[in-house]
Amino acid sequence: MIVAFVWLVTTIIQLIIILLIVNAVISWLIAFDIVSRRNRFVATVWDVSTRLTDPLLRPIRNVIPSVGGIDLSPLVLILGLGFVQVLLRTAV
Repeated sequence: MIVAFVWLVTTIIQLIIILLIVNAVISWLIAFDIVSRRNRFVATVWDVSTRLTDPLLRPIRNVIPSVGGIDLSPLVLILGLGFVQVLLRTAV
């Protein structure tokens, strides 16, 4: 039972990490004007990824300000989630 729970939690963490990476890549593509938010698909992906990741990133952004216009909160969250994954895998 514990192994199934650990598998579920680590899978959810992995999906969150993928979503954070997608959000970062889309934000770069929008910032460098490679894609436009006027495109319906881009706008939808941007909206969904932002709505799902902002509640997780907001507490980190309150503690760690952006450095030179670069938001480090996704990196901090990915490192934290990776640490939790390692803890869960070694606990089983």
